Amino acid sequence: MAKIHPETLKNSNSPSCFSSPYVTSTREIFTIWMKSLVFHGNGCTVFDSKGEIVFRVDNYQETNSNEVFLMDLYGQVLFSIKKEKLRLFGRWNGYLSGGFKGKPWFQVRRNCKYFSRSEDVICNVNLGCEKSIGSCYKIQQTDKKSSFKVSDSAGQVVAEVKQKQSSLGFGYGDDVLTLEVEPHVDYSFIMALVTVCGLIKRRL
Repeated sequence: MAKIHPETLKNSNSPSCFSSPYVTSTREIFTIWMKSLVFHGNGCTVFDSKGEIVFRVDNYQETNSNEVFLMDLYGQVLFSIKKEKLRLFGRWNGYLSGGFKGKPWFQVRRNCKYFSRSEDVICNVNLGCEKSIGSCYKIQQTDKKSSFKVSDSAGQVVAEVKQKQSSLGFGYGDDVLTLEVEPHVDYSFIMALVTVCGLIKRRL
């Protein structure tokens, strides 16, 4: 039986010390159901291509909380995500495992279209908050609904989220999404970025 309450993993908060088991040599496809496994909870559940649960996001507080946790099936925290207060356009810090101490492993800054050259860019992402090297990733809107893609600093698409469709081309609804992650990309990190987008869109 999976544990309900999150547990922390003993990982370092330093990006250089992080080795993720969530990297494969093949493209990975996941189904995101925007529902929590916890009764009366907010969050989402992520299934792999075999239909097995891989990740959970459970928000025990109100929708659009300032703090959420990305966990595996057994309740172990992979990323703790916290929104910085008093930020005009929004900024989210992501920490490895549980807690919010030390330097964030990644930072997501919401883009303001009035100051951006690209109107489709939702957010800019930095690893280790190294602002001097520019954004490591960009999250770009691909339509007016729930679809978006994640691109690296070279402009290559490393992941994409879109509404899930059946083999006959029918959509399952706005609360069921497909996440495709390219080979050699940490899909737990990508899911952490998807979680931030869910917070921005007030779906978590």
